[in-house]
Amino acid sequence: MMNAISNLLKKFLAVVAIALLSAGCAGNIFLPDTEQHPWQVMTLPTEAVFSDLAFTGNESGHGWLVGSRSSLFETNDGGKTWSQRELDLDQGYTFTSVDFVGDDGWVSGVPNILLHTQNGGDTWERVPLSEKLPGKPFLITALGDDSAEMATDVGAIYQTKDGGKNWSAMVEGAVGVVRNMTRSADGRYVAVSSRGNFYSTWAPGDQEWTPHNRISSRRLQNMGFDQDGKLWLIAKGGQLRFANSRSAEDFGEAIVPEFSTSWGLLDATYQSPEAMWVTGGGGNLLYSPDHGQTWFKDKSVGDVPSNFYRVVFPDSQTGFVLGQDGILLRFEGNGNVA
Repeated sequence: MMNAISNLLKKFLAVVAIALLSAGCAGNIFLPDTEQHPWQVMTLPTEAVFSDLAFTGNESGHGWLVGSRSSLFETNDGGKTWSQRELDLDQGYTFTSVDFVGDDGWVSGVPNILLHTQNGGDTWERVPLSEKLPGKPFLITALGDDSAEMATDVGAIYQTKDGGKNWSAMVEGAVGVVRNMTRSADGRYVAVSSRGNFYSTWAPGDQEWTPHNRISSRRLQNMGFDQDGKLWLIAKGGQLRFANSRSAEDFGEAIVPEFSTSWGLLDATYQSPEAMWVTGGGGNLLYSPDHGQTWFKDKSVGDVPSNFYRVVFPDSQTGFVLGQDGILLRFEGNGNVA
């Protein structure tokens, strides 16, 4: 009996030692709390999962929030309050993306739908899409008056300069169904395959997407760009990597901010060139003030009953975390949080 207990104790201590050793090399078992808790938890009257948010170009705090269940919410005070807009649609849609340049804005969604406004959303018009469109509208980027770039969920990219009457193909080959896709400020794309097995990149002028093997055995969850145009990635198990340069394969060592986190990380964005927020399942919200060298956790939102699917910072002092069942977090802080 004593030998059995002794063996179990040895195994337990060995597991603890391995965990401590791993934590010392690449992360923490438990992260410290942020000194400030700058996020206001809001619950909007919908059961939708929110997918994207954008503001018009004026300075009145006018913006739009979109998601599943044909959800379209409008704010005129920087996101402090939201009102739902009902559109006369033939069925229910999941709006995947919204973007504005000035008052010229676009919303994409599935099943295939594309909406356009020239007046900040006072009125929305449905833009006809070809039945031969490869894939489904996934990401829309406003480029100016009546101009936009649309990417589908298989990597087809098109541009219009006349409000969607005509489209020009920007890339000839598709990349396959994607899990997520991000566009940089200078027009480059990165897309993660639907199963997280590989990722692909495209830049203006390329004829085809360039596929890349994933960095490790862990499947990819999400990828994006920092404010200098360098890539970051999130892999399964809460693992992060940052690119050393603008190269698509020049990544640094893996970082696991918190080993105790039982839910995977889902999205990341930069509040400033150095400060970043990372969201995850089960109310996980992490913060790094120095490009991933040190980490904190905002534990004040840990009990919010939602996965945090996206984090968006239109500017350094305007931020939102997009959740499910109508849950939205609004950033109310100033400067550094930790």
